[in-house]
Amino acid sequence: MIEGEAIMASLAKDVDPKEFYDAVVGFDESDEAQEFYYQVMDMPTGRKNGDGSDETVRDRILKAYAVLFCEEYDLEPGAKAGVDEVADTADRLYIGGAGYDPQHWYRMKYHFPVIDDDNYDRFAALVLSDMNSGPLHEAALNDGDTLVVGEADPLHMTKEQRENQKVKSVSLNAGGDR
Repeated sequence: MIEGEAIMASLAKDVDPKEFYDAVVGFDESDEAQEFYYQVMDMPTGRKNGDGSDETVRDRILKAYAVLFCEEYDLEPGAKAGVDEVADTADRLYIGGAGYDPQHWYRMKYHFPVIDDDNYDRFAALVLSDMNSGPLHEAALNDGDTLVVGEADPLHMTKEQRENQKVKSVSLNAGGDR
């Protein structure tokens, strides 16, 4: 579990996290949402990447996603999650508990039928912004629901396997120290 500052707040100081979340969710329905999303993702964070280039919000989100969800890939510290890591972990994310209910299976709930080069960073941004200012954040505060990471390949598990898989809960404590 990661505790500390809200990741989205640390990414772009001048961006309202809820407005960014709304842009990610409304990406397919609105040109304005798409424009805002790309504007935020390309903003510099004021930090440098390992190669000396300016870190963008996109870089920061992919680094945070790697830390939170890609543990089994043994990525180097500070490495970004790539399309393969995001695609491989997307089907393992559940809200509140592992199962087959589409309302609790994160990727299905947010209509990402394919995760590829065109949208893997948007999926990572959705997950992190939801944890910080979306319904997932509200559910964690009000209902105790968190994002759960299950085992690989839940689509091919039996119902019993899904119910008995090893899971870990991931949450951010927006008010605490790191």
